[in-house]
Amino acid sequence: MANSEAQEKSAEVKEEDAALIEFYSSFKDLFEFFCLNTTIHGTIRLVCSSRNKMKTAFWALLFLTNFAMLYWQFALIFNRYWEYPVVMSLSVHSEPKMFPAVTICNLNPYRVNMVRKNMDELDKLARDSLERLYGFNIPEKFLEDDADIDMEDILDEDPSTGNSSGFQLDYNVALLPTDGKLSFRVCNATGEDCFRMTYSSGVDAVKEWYRFHYMNIMSAVPPILVAHAEDRIEDLVYACQYEEKPCRSSVTEHFHHPVYGSCYTFNNDGTDEFWKAYKPGIVHGLSLILKVQQKDHIPFLSTDTGVKVMIHNHNQTPFLEHEGFDVRPGIESTIGLKQDEVKRLGGDYGECTENGEDVNVKIIYNSTYTMQACLHSCFQQEMIEKCGCGYYYYPLPAGAEYCNYNKHPAWGHCFYPLYKQLMSHNLSCFDKCPKPCKESWYKLSAGYAKWPSSPSEGWIHKTLQAQHKYNNTGTRKDIAKVNVFFERLDYNSWDESPEYTETLVMSNMGSQWSLWFGSSVLSVVEMFEFLVDAAILALILFYRRLTAKKSHKMPHSPTVPSVSLMLEKYRYVEEGLATNQHLERTCNGEATFSQDGLPSYSRYDKCQLPELYLSVVLRRHGPQNEHCVDLGSNS
Repeated sequence: MANSEAQEKSAEVKEEDAALIEFYSSFKDLFEFFCLNTTIHGTIRLVCSSRNKMKTAFWALLFLTNFAMLYWQFALIFNRYWEYPVVMSLSVHSEPKMFPAVTICNLNPYRVNMVRKNMDELDKLARDSLERLYGFNIPEKFLEDDADIDMEDILDEDPSTGNSSGFQLDYNVALLPTDGKLSFRVCNATGEDCFRMTYSSGVDAVKEWYRFHYMNIMSAVPPILVAHAEDRIEDLVYACQYEEKPCRSSVTEHFHHPVYGSCYTFNNDGTDEFWKAYKPGIVHGLSLILKVQQKDHIPFLSTDTGVKVMIHNHNQTPFLEHEGFDVRPGIESTIGLKQDEVKRLGGDYGECTENGEDVNVKIIYNSTYTMQACLHSCFQQEMIEKCGCGYYYYPLPAGAEYCNYNKHPAWGHCFYPLYKQLMSHNLSCFDKCPKPCKESWYKLSAGYAKWPSSPSEGWIHKTLQAQHKYNNTGTRKDIAKVNVFFERLDYNSWDESPEYTETLVMSNMGSQWSLWFGSSVLSVVEMFEFLVDAAILALILFYRRLTAKKSHKMPHSPTVPSVSLMLEKYRYVEEGLATNQHLERTCNGEATFSQDGLPSYSRYDKCQLPELYLSVVLRRHGPQNEHCVDLGSNS
């Protein structure tokens, strides 16, 4: 008897070992195995106190709370990461560098002979307006320093051509007093809707009103006539030295600014080794002696006396109205430079452009990309699209023309609201124009002194007169001096770097995981394994249930009688239709029936049912040794 049971147990073990996959028989067994063997702290408390339901509930609540806190912290970490914050790191470099570009302007816009009659008419209208508003009369000619200079000495042109543009001044755009303030109106084409420009200062109102008419007059002048061929750098610069060596005039570039007059840029390309800076200090910088004159001055447009100066990067358009500073006559201005550089990441960490090629704005300036150049180009495009003409102070794209109220009566009504949007950063141009990914600028520190001094004033004027045919009034208000130099050659580099990298995110997640669960990456793998096992077990149980339903729906008995009888016996026993009195032992493999007609088979028989799924064996957690029990009539 004992040998028979041992043989049956050995056969059962061999049968189970033949299975390809050994699995759990229920979700309860799977959960208990996970809780007892995982490295996650606290899970064992969910199964070891099964008799104390209150303690089990407490630990289950604590476990779920920790789980929720963990993933709340994960959400905060990922939310911070997806904001793509950056940190600025500062590094200091010291090396020889190229001297920056320096632009100077004489603050003396031209009276072009082509529109000379129109300008005289505008000046008369301005004098009449001031007399009407404030009761004082201004002489017709008041060129302050050069009242005796005739226009024919400056423009070698026939005065009979003074109205060759055919422009007609619009007297409807007039200065009007409004509640103690001064204003002027610009209306649409029908005159029904007007936009009023109001100023609390009469000086600002007169300047802007005059500027508006001036743009309309100058729009009829071809740009080639504005830049006079007679302009020479000697008319503005008496002396130029760099590192105590005479400057090279061949490296200067000339252009005309509508307000600031004739301008010259030194070292614009930044390629000449002559401008390389090897030492800091005043003696190793740029020194200029400038001529301050107001020939053909336009007093209502340019109210300053002196020289406009701007220090900027190479191949960059100088926007003097935004970044320039004034050098006063009779003063020596000392400008110290410090350079800063910034490098931006771009991409997800912020918008920036390498060279402007990816910007959806056509740059109208012949220079490298800057945000200011992009904004001006964008505004000019907006002007052309919405107002039908271009703004006079900005370059024109191909095929466009400047605004003129003789041709475009409503352009002022369109321009001022649009320009106001640009100044208040409400125009779409600020979304279209990103910052450069690499950008440098110069910090300025200025010092001023009276120049020339009273004892030296005489000989300096005599020297300038002898060397440069200096024939002005011989007072300090005719000349100025400016020194531009590096205070130090080292510069600050500000580099953007991600505040939250992938490594830092993983580190923070690991810290939170250890804080709330005291586990490691392998614990995550264990949880993943638990989820996979649960999914597989669910599929197996679903498949068994599905096949069991199909077997019950079979219309005919199986073709193998022995298997059919065994299944029928098994069903009878499971449903309680058979008792021990109805069963008879069969040893030769053939089923016998009792006298009531029931199959003589019991689940307690040593002859077990054949396994239906040999590839997967489901086991309970904690193996159980089941065996057949002989319940024959003699037992």
